[in-house]
Amino acid sequence: MTGATGFVGGATLGQAVAAGWHVRALTRRPQPEREGVTWIAGALDQPASLAEMAAGSDAVLHIAGVVNVPTRAAFETGNAVATGHVVDAARAAGVTRFVHVSSLAARKPEISNYSWSKARAETIVRASGLDWTIVRPPAVFGPGDTEMLDLFRMARRGVALLPPAGRLSAIYVDELARLLVALAADRDASIGATYEPDDGHPNGWSHRSFARAIGRAVGRSHVSTLAVPGVVLRAGGRLDTLVRRSRAKLTPDRARYIAHPDWVVAEGACPPAALWQPETATGDALAETVRWYRREGWL
Repeated sequence: MTGATGFVGGATLGQAVAAGWHVRALTRRPQPEREGVTWIAGALDQPASLAEMAAGSDAVLHIAGVVNVPTRAAFETGNAVATGHVVDAARAAGVTRFVHVSSLAARKPEISNYSWSKARAETIVRASGLDWTIVRPPAVFGPGDTEMLDLFRMARRGVALLPPAGRLSAIYVDELARLLVALAADRDASIGATYEPDDGHPNGWSHRSFARAIGRAVGRSHVSTLAVPGVVLRAGGRLDTLVRRSRAKLTPDRARYIAHPDWVVAEGACPPAALWQPETATGDALAETVRWYRREGWL
């Protein structure tokens, strides 16, 4: 497994171990010993460590990737080239089952460098000759997430700045992790499939309705929302990059991605219900996320 020390990967690692799997997990930094896990020191650009990770495995779950780097070349390296290295390691080790975590952004490669790099990675997986399945998560939230944390903090104050009018799908990280573990074991229906899982909310959420659902989770009966025009969002991306440089959270590339009005999963793209379907209501999942944030002092 790649990405096991990250947000989605950490949740997936926990569920895989709970399901009885022994996981060989790649890590850049030393990790505490954990039952059911063999930590493999290395990185996505270190073929020897990827070979060690894949050796003797029944399946490879490629979860790692980059979401916010400064250049197109860095996106290509972190998402497309890295995926090629993991595919090569799986093939060399004789592992045929390959589950690749992409992004809904891959549907629109022209929008941003991030979207383009995720689409490139999917092309590499499809050409791999492996028994692959691609998963394109929409917005993922849950304990440990930093990407949506600011929205929770704004909702707590009763005001939320949002992207231009649009809609999105969302998924709780534990639900996504449960799907990925199920796919690792699936040797039939999902091979060659590209899935877009979500929380089951019909037609996704408007930005405003999702912000207000977060507001209810933090105990706010009403959250005032303000949609930021796309031109202002993009200007903010340029300013943040100018001020914080490589540490910028809102880059021009990310601003273009955020401003897109339709990040709703495609009709009929969810996994078959016999394999997986969401079990946790979104309101309950948001409330659990809030409890975790508060326990950790993040909120």
